[in-house]
Amino acid sequence: MSAKLHLMKLCVGAEGPGDLAAWQASHFGRAPALHVTRMWPKRDAELLAGGSIYWVFKGVILARQRILTLEPVDGGDGVRRCGLVLDRALVPVAAVPRRPFQGWRYLEAKDAPPDLPASREAEAPLPPAVAAALAEMGLR
Repeated sequence: MSAKLHLMKLCVGAEGPGDLAAWQASHFGRAPALHVTRMWPKRDAELLAGGSIYWVFKGVILARQRILTLEPVDGGDGVRRCGLVLDRALVPVAAVPRRPFQGWRYLEAKDAPPDLPASREAEAPLPPAVAAALAEMGLR
């Protein structure tokens, strides 16, 4: 992960990364996932240099997806929106608590949680509340 800039977004309605993966599979099959957001990132070139979207589930960052490209999307009302075209791989990351926010936020690489080691990727994810409590204690 060489990017210097990422996005962070709440994943509303999903209990965890498994729910998001299942939803994306049901909507996009094997094609890249598309997440549409109202605002176009002003720092798009930095995001496209290897950036990811870090997903926050119930107050805890638990996974990321690489941003492949950005596409304009017209919602039928004439308003240009931003379609984040995402790699289908959901990469588990160390749990980091985040307070609620609206929309998306930029996330500098220095502040992004590290990917979980490959030896831990097969583990079932902890419930978000447990992951948040452990992260607050400094135990990831």
